[in-house]
Amino acid sequence: MPSTIGGINLLPEAEKRAIYARYIPKALLEKYSIPPLTSAAGYNLLQFRFATGSNDVEMRLFHEMNFPDPILYAHLTDTLNGQIHVLLYILNDPSSPRFDVDKMPNGSPTKFGTLQRNIEAEKSALEAGLAPGQVRHGLRLLGQAIESFEEFISALGHDMYFVEPLYYHNAVIFERYGFNYQMGKRLMNSIHSGFQTGGDLTTQLDGSNPFRQPDAAYAIRKRSWAIHDGILGEPFTNVTMYKRVGMSAGVDTTPNCKW
Repeated sequence: MPSTIGGINLLPEAEKRAIYARYIPKALLEKYSIPPLTSAAGYNLLQFRFATGSNDVEMRLFHEMNFPDPILYAHLTDTLNGQIHVLLYILNDPSSPRFDVDKMPNGSPTKFGTLQRNIEAEKSALEAGLAPGQVRHGLRLLGQAIESFEEFISALGHDMYFVEPLYYHNAVIFERYGFNYQMGKRLMNSIHSGFQTGGDLTTQLDGSNPFRQPDAAYAIRKRSWAIHDGILGEPFTNVTMYKRVGMSAGVDTTPNCKW
């Protein structure tokens, strides 16, 4: 079997689909009674972008046809040295309310708020308990998803893989599932220090808008909203993490901080 995304993408479509389907958590398929993904009933529920010659793949798994959001979205690519890099991984609860943080009222994309921001939708998402970038509540299946993904990684002959946390809270969640930092740990420690009493970030939590309330200093999710709102003075970028299969790094850059 190929060891890279680029190698898999050279295979016939049926083989590509079968290999990539291996990293879908079984708990997700069972939860929504999804038919076998190689069957006629399941074929259209699993959608790919994996052109021959490319070194990345996008996958969308829907629980029913014509639903606006997939229950699973994943974007994987190869690193320069042939390792697997997860650029984005999203699990959506289709039964939860949708918040249009991913698009403006005129329909133009926000790239999850990184290109432009739908402030009213973000305020509603914040009040509903969502974190930046979420259009719906998550499925609380990340643990099972990581187990399935590590089986996939091992089948490709790798013992580690990389992820790109899009937001501050993503990095903290990955820490709690055993990931370490290739780059960005100093930034994470600096952010935590900045949210301590008298810190440079805490002093900016002035209540000037819903994203900068004083209690954000003590909660990961609300910190992430404040960072998304620009409290760092720059975007949250240049953070890359990795995990060794079956191992936990035990990193914690947010000690004694609740979700």
